[in-house]
Amino acid sequence: MTTKIDLTTKIGNLVFKNPATVASGTFGSKDEYIRYVDYEKLGAIVTKTVTPKLRKGNPMPRIYETPSGMLNAIGLQNKGIDDFIENKIPYFSTILHGGSANLCGGRKIKTHLIVNIAGESIEDFVMLAKKLDREDGVSALELNISCPNVKKGLEFCAKPDLTYDVVKAVKDATKLPIFTKLSPEARDFLGVAEAAIKAGSNALSLINTIRGMAVDIEKCRPQLANVFGGLSGPAIRPIALRYLHEVKREFDIPVMAMGGIMTAQDALEFLITGAHLIAVGTANFVNPKATMEILEGIEDYMKRKSYTSIDKIRGSLKTKQADEKYIPAG
Repeated sequence: MTTKIDLTTKIGNLVFKNPATVASGTFGSKDEYIRYVDYEKLGAIVTKTVTPKLRKGNPMPRIYETPSGMLNAIGLQNKGIDDFIENKIPYFSTILHGGSANLCGGRKIKTHLIVNIAGESIEDFVMLAKKLDREDGVSALELNISCPNVKKGLEFCAKPDLTYDVVKAVKDATKLPIFTKLSPEARDFLGVAEAAIKAGSNALSLINTIRGMAVDIEKCRPQLANVFGGLSGPAIRPIALRYLHEVKREFDIPVMAMGGIMTAQDALEFLITGAHLIAVGTANFVNPKATMEILEGIEDYMKRKSYTSIDKIRGSLKTKQADEKYIPAG
């Protein structure tokens, strides 16, 4: 008899069929990857950032490959919240609200939809939250207060009091669960994380990209028109893992972890360190089937270890420091 493996992951009232999801900005907002990925096998889909109005993004060139990663300075290009609600959300039928329905001759995708939102003011975030709060297809919001590629992108993540203000305002404006996405470039990272938690964030997303740059030595110019871009990919994985470890050591908060997760082994490192969800980002550009392969690899690992529940893995990290005791979250 084959032992059933339970990958169910809970964050508050949200129940995910498994911990596998995708990082915002790496998977589109609708059906861009449908040829390669069975969307309904994912625990959730995190959308590309949505802003109040259309954004054209930064000038070209805005992507540059680096050793073990990539720089991007897209600049949150998107068509705005109204277009998103009209043309993107109807594609999904979340597990939270249940059911499936016909859409253009096919059925809706049934999985959790986490919408990443960004604004230049608290009022922007509140407006976005209120609009999405009315949409049955949305399971949660991810607050992008840490994008390194736009003006005013890092302000809300720069200081704990600014983080608290924006998260609290959104929390008061919506019934949807909130994930707050933080930057490793915040000077008081743990202070910012604590502020988000105190303001009511249901989970944290760790980590956003790290600002970097590259130079064309022939033209003596930056490789990116924006000069700086966000570094992602395997190059930042050890840094992301470190920040996850520090947060889980200090706070009782679920984390959606991201940063260079390319394989099942990478994903397992983050789960063992305490992550609830695993968001695959840059890997999607290299291998569109990465999420499916990672899920399969996690199951193979659990079979080999004779684990029946993913809870056996999560937060199982052993350290020599006596004071590093993990607080179970969720």
